[in-house]
Amino acid sequence: MNAPLTPVEAGWSAPANGAERTGAPTGGPETGGTMPSLLIARRILGLLSRVSLWIAGTLLVIMTAVVGWQVFGRYMLNDTPNWAEPLSLQFMSWFILLGAAVGVRDSVHLGLDLVHHVSPPWAQKAMDLVSLTLVAGFGVAMAWYGAKLAIGTWTATIPVLGWPGGVDFFPLVLGGILIALFAAERLVDTLLGVEIVADTATPEVV
Repeated sequence: MNAPLTPVEAGWSAPANGAERTGAPTGGPETGGTMPSLLIARRILGLLSRVSLWIAGTLLVIMTAVVGWQVFGRYMLNDTPNWAEPLSLQFMSWFILLGAAVGVRDSVHLGLDLVHHVSPPWAQKAMDLVSLTLVAGFGVAMAWYGAKLAIGTWTATIPVLGWPGGVDFFPLVLGGILIALFAAERLVDTLLGVEIVADTATPEVV
């Protein structure tokens, strides 16, 4: 079995102070000049991931406040705000799908990986490629059909809120796009022999 590549051999940049490296391949004699583009793409996707996570967290907090006000109004004021439930459902759709997309990039979704762990490296890589391809395809399908549903229901109106019905499917569209992009990024990482450390989204050469 071939020895693992060193960071320099793999085209990774390492900090001078010896800190844990982050980022993406920077290029080398065998990269054909494509690695700088991958580095830029990774930074853009990293920014999208952080923004999505912040939006999801903010909406979760707002939804909690809305539901809290709904409960307070119902049991303390005897006057339930009728807008609270549909608005909280809107927020829930957004933070669930944005969080799911970030989970794809950070590799933190639950999975049954017993067979994966006991398989040889080449089989593990094949499983990862198949899995990520299916996830990317699922994201594309989710975005495509979500867009069709949004267009088809745009003339309807969401009760109480008065918004166009197509707004219900916006989280599906954006979440699908992000899932497809993040799965494609991990697919490229797998092909290049890069492993994402769970909970940090830090690339490691394997």
